[in-house]
Amino acid sequence: MKVFDVDAFATVMGGEYVLGAKDLHSKACYLIYGTLGPGEGERLVQPGRGYEEVLCAVDGPLILHGPGGAVTLEFGHAAHFAESDSFYISNPSEKALRYIAAGGPTRHNVPDLQSGM
Repeated sequence: MKVFDVDAFATVMGGEYVLGAKDLHSKACYLIYGTLGPGEGERLVQPGRGYEEVLCAVDGPLILHGPGGAVTLEFGHAAHFAESDSFYISNPSEKALRYIAAGGPTRHNVPDLQSGM
């Protein structure tokens, strides 16, 4: 087991850190840890080809802006994003907020899942 200070990494990287293959030496999963300052917005959430993600608002509401309009993701709520989804997230509050997204390869991107193993 290895422990990662993703909060510190996110601070150094400007508000978001992807804990992925370069750290984990595996492509099975990844975790995104991010912070949005008060009123900050328009951060892209897009899993990318061959991946899906679940985004969770850790300590406050996030606004998701997408092709169909805006949706509020309340504290402790999560949303699933398929590989073709693309949204922007914004912080409507007057305090900094944290979010986490976890993802992994889609079914067609993992040979072992195709065979049912």
